[in-house]
Amino acid sequence: MADLSLTKDTLMTSPILQPAIALVLWTFVMWAWLYATRIPAIRAANRPMAPAMTAADLNAMIPAQVRWKADNYNHLHEQPTLFYAVALILAVAGAGQGLNLWLAWAYVAIRVVHSLIQALGNVILVRFSVFMVGSLVLLALAVRAAGVVFGVG
Repeated sequence: MADLSLTKDTLMTSPILQPAIALVLWTFVMWAWLYATRIPAIRAANRPMAPAMTAADLNAMIPAQVRWKADNYNHLHEQPTLFYAVALILAVAGAGQGLNLWLAWAYVAIRVVHSLIQALGNVILVRFSVFMVGSLVLLALAVRAAGVVFGVG
């Protein structure tokens, strides 16, 4: 059973914080990519941006390849929030190493692959398959965290 005592060293050195911050930084890569493509696309559309314009109106005036980056940026604010919670729970519980760390890095790598698939070609069946694999990795990590928190296993 993991030592559940909370110390400054536990929080400051838990290796599972590395993949967590890596995914945060990847989210900012997608943020930059979305603006690097969206702003030129909006300028190229040469249409006024009325205050009453909706997101659907904006999406209708820019190419799909540009929208994919913004869609992925939004996706990085959905399921990964569970990853951040699980990673922090494991860090606080002193269980952010070993298999948990490998699963965390695997989840981050899968999310990067998911982003690249969506941003570059958006082949939905491939993207969905990668998403499902990532979901299973995250589920495994969450189950392992539950075991630590509830003292099972």
